[in-house]
Amino acid sequence: MSLSNFHDVRFPMALAFGAVGGPERRTEIIELASGREVRNAVWAQARRRWDVGSAVERLDELNALLEFFEARMGRFHGFRFRDFADDRSCAPEQAPAPGDQAIGTGDGSPTVFQLVKHYGETERTILKPIEGTVRVAIDGVETSAFSSDTSTGLVTLDTAPPAGAAITAGFRFDCAARFDSDRIDASLEAFGAGRIISIPIVELVG
Repeated sequence: MSLSNFHDVRFPMALAFGAVGGPERRTEIIELASGREVRNAVWAQARRRWDVGSAVERLDELNALLEFFEARMGRFHGFRFRDFADDRSCAPEQAPAPGDQAIGTGDGSPTVFQLVKHYGETERTILKPIEGTVRVAIDGVETSAFSSDTSTGLVTLDTAPPAGAAITAGFRFDCAARFDSDRIDASLEAFGAGRIISIPIVELVG
């Protein structure tokens, strides 16, 4: 799945490392007359939000941020954002392995599979894998006979896997994101006094 108005460039890594934020869900709660609740999950997937304002500590960082913001035309163009708390198919301090995540089961004909990451029973679509990091296995045996699309997260096997074969993958990934404001309020006087600028960023969910 491709995203419209998307620039395939990465938000400055040093500022992303200092981001504050994480996943957000939307739950509709209806309270009944009896006092009991009915809860509905409005979103199938979580959507992540971050604020990188606290990471801007020097004027050269502020200048780099403003330049990146202008080049994206505020909220108009999306970009790659590295969430260092969750940027791979495995635990944060481990290296991705080809058996990390189940991405499909062969039935003798399909060759294209979408990268996903599982959180218990919840599945997250991975749209922006990092080039050169994707590893794939068929029934536990790693293969190099595939290609991966870094703009969609699709993996294409050279030949269709046999029926019932488990297709798994390991990878690192960026989030597709955009600024969540069309303005940045930056005062050099306030900046020098240590005021934290709010710079919200939101994930684009495919």
